[in-house]
Amino acid sequence: MSRRRHSDEGDAGAQPHKRRRTSEPIEIEDRLESLICRVGEKSTSSLESNLEGLAGVLEADLPNYKSKILRILCAVARLLPEKLTVYSTLVGLLNARNYNFGGEFVEAMIRQLKETLKANLYPEALYLVRFLSDLVNCHVIAAPSMVAMFENFISVTQEEDIPQVRSDWYVYAVLSSLPWVGKELYEKKDVEMDRLLSQIDGYLKRRQKTHVPMLQVWSAEKPHPQEEYLDCLWAQVQKLKKDRWQERHILRPYIAFDSVLCEALQHNLPPFTPPAHCPDAHYPTPHTVFRMFDYTDAPEGPVMPGSHSVERFVIEENLHCIIKSHWRERKTCAAQLLSYPGKNKIPLNYHIVEVIFGELFQLPSPPHIDVMYTALLIELCKLQPGSLPQVLAQATEMMYMRIDTMNTTCIDRFINWFSHHLSNFQFRWSWDDWADCLTQDLEKPKPKFVKEVLEKCMRLSYHQRIVDIVPASFSALIPADPVSFYKYAEESSSSLPGYALATTVGNAIKNRASNEEILIILKDVPNPNQDEDDDEGDSFNPLKIEVFLQTLLHLAAKSFSHSFSALAKFHEVLKTLTDSDEGKLHILRVLYEFWRSHPEMISVLVDKLIRTQIVDCAAVANWVFSPDMAHDFTRFYVWEILHSTIRKMNKHVQKIQKELDEAKEKLEKQQSKKQRDSGDEEEMEKNSEDEDGQLEEQIEKLQEKVEAAQSEQKNLFLVIFQRFIMLLTEHLVRCETAGTDINTSWYKSCIERLQQIFLMHHPIIQQYMGTLENLLFTAELDHHILAVYQQFCALQL
Repeated sequence: MSRRRHSDEGDAGAQPHKRRRTSEPIEIEDRLESLICRVGEKSTSSLESNLEGLAGVLEADLPNYKSKILRILCAVARLLPEKLTVYSTLVGLLNARNYNFGGEFVEAMIRQLKETLKANLYPEALYLVRFLSDLVNCHVIAAPSMVAMFENFISVTQEEDIPQVRSDWYVYAVLSSLPWVGKELYEKKDVEMDRLLSQIDGYLKRRQKTHVPMLQVWSAEKPHPQEEYLDCLWAQVQKLKKDRWQERHILRPYIAFDSVLCEALQHNLPPFTPPAHCPDAHYPTPHTVFRMFDYTDAPEGPVMPGSHSVERFVIEENLHCIIKSHWRERKTCAAQLLSYPGKNKIPLNYHIVEVIFGELFQLPSPPHIDVMYTALLIELCKLQPGSLPQVLAQATEMMYMRIDTMNTTCIDRFINWFSHHLSNFQFRWSWDDWADCLTQDLEKPKPKFVKEVLEKCMRLSYHQRIVDIVPASFSALIPADPVSFYKYAEESSSSLPGYALATTVGNAIKNRASNEEILIILKDVPNPNQDEDDDEGDSFNPLKIEVFLQTLLHLAAKSFSHSFSALAKFHEVLKTLTDSDEGKLHILRVLYEFWRSHPEMISVLVDKLIRTQIVDCAAVANWVFSPDMAHDFTRFYVWEILHSTIRKMNKHVQKIQKELDEAKEKLEKQQSKKQRDSGDEEEMEKNSEDEDGQLEEQIEKLQEKVEAAQSEQKNLFLVIFQRFIMLLTEHLVRCETAGTDINTSWYKSCIERLQQIFLMHHPIIQQYMGTLENLLFTAELDHHILAVYQQFCALQL
């Protein structure tokens, strides 16, 4: 209550001050922005009458607020692509009433297009191109000048020494605009359009597609081929052309105003030359088109358009746009998706579910954070409880049935999504329908998927709950009770080396012994790796680590917090014990041995050990690939740990690099200031020289730190790739010698984990491509392994 009262008083006090400050022009500008942004949303009046009314309001305000109106219209063209035709119609109506304003808007759009391309904002640039093309339908832009612009775009395919992804984007920009404007352009400029499409056809036939297998969600071509995005769109555009450019799904409000718009004078686009390629340009990564449903999957109601019909492209594109515009607000996003225009003509729920999973499974990474898609699907189920959960269950069933050929990275995301989704619906699922997995080898994809899902569910719940919800027949797949294994617990363990010392250490920890006191006790631990007459007392002693860490973890096993406190308190002891690389590796072995049935605890404590610099990233990588971990090598949590380790290393490098850049910037500013103030006294000059000297010294130290961190980062990737190559080569040689098939479940998992490392960390790995090629991915390497590296390289070309 007190908080409420306080805020009310604050508001009451602030109100008059606020009212005084707000001037009338700002209120009018805000009203204009609101009117423009909300046009096309639910209303009692028709869209046409709303557009006509808004055009009248804006026309009246043009003399005083022209620049503001221009700015808002350019922004909505770029940021609200799902209402593209609504805004193009509005611009058409304004152009018919005020020709000069139409010309200024076209010029502003071209300026904005150049800026977005220079700033590497390619998705926004794509929407601007599409908007300009739709202005041809509204008689704002003359068709010949639009064709000329498209010709300039396609001329990029003739450029030499450029990455393929550059020409791909310009081809895609043209093809993806044709569903909106193809008919109009063909009627006015058929010869030029035929030539344009012929050039595109030639380009698509000669472009390389080595990267495609790496980006496919399913490796099988049945029941739905996972096509490369440009190939799929080209097939859709060809079908559209065959159908005489007749498209039946785009909302076209300008048709109602044809008599007004056709009288308007048109503008020619100024000549547009695509900005030249520069080395630091970041073009969009290619992708494959995700397909899960066809017309046979939606038995009742409207028929789903075929995969090569342009309607499928338009629907999916609009749904992607809605998600892109509203992804931060899941409730708004779900409501917008379900109120999609023309929803009665299509099986909307099927399209929405397919598009959401398409984004979630997109490789290398989804457009938004994974958890957003979970939250969005939950919200959709709440809004459509009678229909959407059934479609979602059908989709889940389909993905489970096809999991044998599903990419391992996508399986990870499927596990995360499904377990999180179940946790919001009391973990209810018809598990008996998946009883087929119980007769299979536990390493096969289906039983492995169910086991990993149950393990994730346990993280979001507790062990007994999972035991209660899953049928008894699934007992082999239920995760183990997450208990610890203290090797010195039983009396029967008294024969174990170090048993007596473990008791002593345990008592010392309970009596709040200091780090120094613990180290004195541990001095007496015999070294099993050393002869009795060997004097080197400081060499790696595995028994010391086992006695101390087993005892410490046992006493702190109650919770994460207890474990964290214990590691923090005895940080000095742990640092001393892990002085060598073998020590770092052994501490991870002991941790695994103690918590082997509690993967979450292992993940969290490994993370803590890295953060507190008790172990380094390379040690974690070596441990993951060590024979000790062979039993768990294909388990989900192991790869969570490895990716988390790589991310930590990358963040560390970025942090130091940022500090270095900031220091350099500061020095630059100081020196330019000194040049400006060069006429001032000697005293100031002396002070600034001292400051410069300090900064230069700081920069030198930071430069050394950056180089050391980058060297550590490069070493981490070299260790990981070297271990992958060794494991895979051993498997291939073993299979060749025995004459057996190489394609085992283990091999699929391992080779796709290698792909995953490349895909998830590609911006960093790119920096070390030369080293990788010279040292590891050489021509002599087995072609199965080399193919993964070549696919990765092709992604960047």
